[in-house]
Amino acid sequence: MNTKYIFVTGGVVSSLGKGIISASIGKLLQARGYKVTIQKFDPYINIDPGTLNPYEHGECYVTVDGMETDLDLGHYERFTGIHTTRNNSITTGRIYKTVIDRERHGDYLGKTIQVVPHITDEIKRRMLREGLDEGLDFVITEVGGTIGDIESAPFMEAIRQLRWQLGRDAVCVHLTYVPYLKAADELKTKPTQHSVKELQGMGIQPDILVLRTERHLSDSIRLKVASFCNVDLECVVQSEDMPSIYEVPVSMQKQGLDAAIMRKIGIPVGETPSMQSWHDFLEKQRNAKREVHIGLVGKYDLQDAYKSIRESLNLAGIYNYVKAKIHFVNSEDITAENVASKLEGMAGIVVCPGFGQRGIEGKIIAAEYTRTHDIPTFGICLGMQMMVIEFARNVLGYKDANSAEMNPDTPHNVIDIMEEQKNITQMGGTMRLGAYDCELVKGSHTYEAYGEKSLISERHRHRYEFNNKYKEEYESAGMKCVGINPAADLVEIIEIPEKRWYIGAQFHPEYSSTVLHPHPLFMSFIQACVISK
Repeated sequence: MNTKYIFVTGGVVSSLGKGIISASIGKLLQARGYKVTIQKFDPYINIDPGTLNPYEHGECYVTVDGMETDLDLGHYERFTGIHTTRNNSITTGRIYKTVIDRERHGDYLGKTIQVVPHITDEIKRRMLREGLDEGLDFVITEVGGTIGDIESAPFMEAIRQLRWQLGRDAVCVHLTYVPYLKAADELKTKPTQHSVKELQGMGIQPDILVLRTERHLSDSIRLKVASFCNVDLECVVQSEDMPSIYEVPVSMQKQGLDAAIMRKIGIPVGETPSMQSWHDFLEKQRNAKREVHIGLVGKYDLQDAYKSIRESLNLAGIYNYVKAKIHFVNSEDITAENVASKLEGMAGIVVCPGFGQRGIEGKIIAAEYTRTHDIPTFGICLGMQMMVIEFARNVLGYKDANSAEMNPDTPHNVIDIMEEQKNITQMGGTMRLGAYDCELVKGSHTYEAYGEKSLISERHRHRYEFNNKYKEEYESAGMKCVGINPAADLVEIIEIPEKRWYIGAQFHPEYSSTVLHPHPLFMSFIQACVISK
């Protein structure tokens, strides 16, 4: 069949969960046997979110081919298991840069470059994934922001044109909010009506409405929305608050969201797929009664800043039949005097990634405390580097040891900048990004965690590395370098074998953890935390 296109837009307010709905649609279509991809179009002018502070846009997710992207791509991968690439994340900045570069090259033959048709044509080309021979059955396109935003207007115009060109091969799913007014004891549909009216004013009639709500919507409310918005009743579904985001695909399936999409496109609906493996996972989640408390030592007091780490811990907990109760511990507040009280009750600690000097001394103090008290510790990227610095200061005796990132003049730069990074002046997209191979030392804790695999591949996002000049000293003192990149001899993983679980990874394992395949390092870490509890 021809590739079908599903456009997911949002109205009323942001943060309604378009990414979760898009990922859920992808999962439901996969369950029916279709080959699916999901892509995110973000209206901001940054080329990518790589230079954005997490407080601005949450976590920066990295694809296997090294693209820094929106955190929603993490939801796409965790739900569907697909590997996204740079083609799955597009911003206004990338669109305009492509068009301007072509104009400078003379590709438009003297034409006046305008938003319509040049910008919208480039958006359409990306939405259709022209030039990518992938054999996809469905392409799901989520557009960031909210209907009515100035920035999203070109994307809406592109969708309007594509709806006309593609006919029944395209559908629009619009997500809105139905607020509850406590004083009136009523759910209000007027914001949804206005949002749909604004969408219609742009020339787009939504085929399906997903109503985000904190309270169950009666059939009469759904019928009211259907009548006022020119949408079939069966195409008005509700997205209630769930105990877990992983319940959403099941809720959407029960309400027939995937069946409604199929009917709109003109595909026979057939039998409802069982999704047995997903239900098995949810059953494990419901049966996980014991709690294991994990401390996240970092500097970003924002849930979305460590989204993939949190989800990876949650998933690993479920598969270990426990609830991972995650506690954020601000590394800026940690001192030698209060570290014991700050980490009290934690069965394990994750020393979080990040950039810059703020909060690093607290991470170093936390790493020393967990090392000397044999508390399971997992350092990720900068977190691994802080474990290395702590060991140099307190075991090797280099009290002034540091990273060249934090102190370029340190006499003991146990963490140093990569050679190829020294002359880089552009900040965006120039780090060591994407998947790289890593050879594991047989017999190490890490080797066992990976199921005795000798060669793995993991995703990176950093400029600084373990300084191999000190490698022999570290190994002699008890910190082993158990993961090495075979191409560049870079240290990817360190561990202290004599500890129950003390491992640092230069890469980001959280990017590879999915609902049906939790990451082995997180699985092993949670197992160690359960035992220590």
